[in-house]
Amino acid sequence: MKKTENQMLVIFGASGDLTARKLIPALFNLYMAKQLPENFVVLGASRSNLSDEDFRNRVVFESEYLKEKIKDLKEDEINSFANKIYYEDLGGDYDTDYAPLRKRVEALKEKHNTSGNIMYYLSTPPTLYETIASNLADAGMNTQNNGWKRLIVEKPFGYSLDTAKELNDGLHKYFTEPQIYRIDHYLGKETVQNLLVTRFSNSIFEPLWNRNYIDHVEITNAERVGVEKRGGYYDKSGALRDMFQNHLLQIVSLVVMEPPIGAEAEEIRNEKVKALKSLRVMKDAETLHENTIRAQYVSSVVDGKPVKGYREEDGVDPNSTTETFAAIKFYVDNWRWHGVPFYVRTAKRMPTKVTEIVIHFKQPHHQIFSEAGMQRDNKLVIRIQPDEGILIKFGVKVPGQGFRVERANLDFYYSSLAETYVMDAYERLLLDAMQGDATLYARADEVEAAWEFVDPILNYWKEGKDVRMYGYAAGVWGPENSDELFDGHGFWRNPSENLADDPGYCVIC
Repeated sequence: MKKTENQMLVIFGASGDLTARKLIPALFNLYMAKQLPENFVVLGASRSNLSDEDFRNRVVFESEYLKEKIKDLKEDEINSFANKIYYEDLGGDYDTDYAPLRKRVEALKEKHNTSGNIMYYLSTPPTLYETIASNLADAGMNTQNNGWKRLIVEKPFGYSLDTAKELNDGLHKYFTEPQIYRIDHYLGKETVQNLLVTRFSNSIFEPLWNRNYIDHVEITNAERVGVEKRGGYYDKSGALRDMFQNHLLQIVSLVVMEPPIGAEAEEIRNEKVKALKSLRVMKDAETLHENTIRAQYVSSVVDGKPVKGYREEDGVDPNSTTETFAAIKFYVDNWRWHGVPFYVRTAKRMPTKVTEIVIHFKQPHHQIFSEAGMQRDNKLVIRIQPDEGILIKFGVKVPGQGFRVERANLDFYYSSLAETYVMDAYERLLLDAMQGDATLYARADEVEAAWEFVDPILNYWKEGKDVRMYGYAAGVWGPENSDELFDGHGFWRNPSENLADDPGYCVIC
């Protein structure tokens, strides 16, 4: 296990929801698991007027996100963790002199002997990234003369290819690329990482992982909820920017990539970039029309309760053309994947919350049991959430006379590892950043390669002629015509909450 050096974590935007909801609970879990370094301090920094005690009350003692975790602990255990947390008020603006912040950092460094190692976590809108980086540099807080300095930034990383490049260039003025960690919490999920192990450490999969044996690949990300209280943000973003450009293309890169030379971070990241650059960019209107579908959920009744349509949500333009459902069919232009279609969809207001990868294998060329019911393909299903695990679907003979074939499941569940603690995504990513492991973080060229693929789709949806916005009732599996993307490859697998279940949902809109 890698050693975690003594250090300080400075969280910008610390009074926001992410800190209380994700970051502090992740740090608390690391603390309870004895994964934090011996000398470790958290300094929250934002524009709210809070004292150290106010901040500790908000994110620890009175936090609804820690309530269950701390209720049975001894008071000294809770206090020991809370006493590592401090707060610095930046005043009315992030664009200010950071000399007082530097003074506070130096004081905490001396008090807790954290050395000069500092992680800056930017839990702020992306418009503030360059401003904060610039002010840290002006205060001499980006230099690595006395300990390393790392900058963690949240998504969205850019709104388009041009804005992503501009953001990268802006950060590179003050921090080098190895210092910058672009966080994508999807990559912190154990099942996403296990995709690499499934592929590259098992001889039963990697020899089949190519166009000779795989018919098509399907990836679904579905959320049961709507836009909730994020209507204002979501209406400027949409499903393609919010999920596809980052989370789902990261997953695609892990499916598509070639075997890296080794397990080092840069070797894996190099192959991911190559994978993203090999995606066939769709540019002409006819191709985009045939291979992309966008839609919005409309009002419906789900579980006996009325549900608003997207255009009726708070903060959403009543005439909005922002998609809450996006389905894309595309190809990969390299030797391994030539001619294999990839189908990727993401949506709000689906029947269940689920993210999974489905590898559809080709059927045997000579079907000797075709009349016995074995018409369906073999599948490898990698479930990322919920009910995390891996499922293989294959044909078996039904006992009795003849050769009647049924499909059986061979499965593995992470929940079956009773004695193994599975880290939350933010726990894993924070610990990796503390240890300087950038494997699960996106590199600048990786982000730009993803935008190069997505930009033409967004431009077509915005400027193209006769671009349709379909509707689908909240609580169903998207617009009926989304199955038409498959063009001879069947239809979407509509999964249930349980990995091994085949509920056979139908589209009713």
